[in-house]
Amino acid sequence: MNAAEVVNTLLEERFGVTPGEVTEGTALRSLRLDSLALEELRVLIEEQLDVDLEEVSLTSRDTVGQLVAAIDGKVTA
Repeated sequence: MNAAEVVNTLLEERFGVTPGEVTEGTALRSLRLDSLALEELRVLIEEQLDVDLEEVSLTSRDTVGQLVAAIDGKVTA
């Protein structure tokens, strides 16, 4: 699975987001993810993709596309 697939799957399965709600331009806050949920999402992504996102600053104002780009940057580094 690539980063986008992992993010989409986690959002749908762990956070109850409707599949049609998720696009690259969707703000994480519009998916009702608070700071605690964002931290949980970060940890789950790290576990599934074996990547360290500790230095990635993630806020609810970021979009799904920004999150995926940050993950891709860490995976290729």
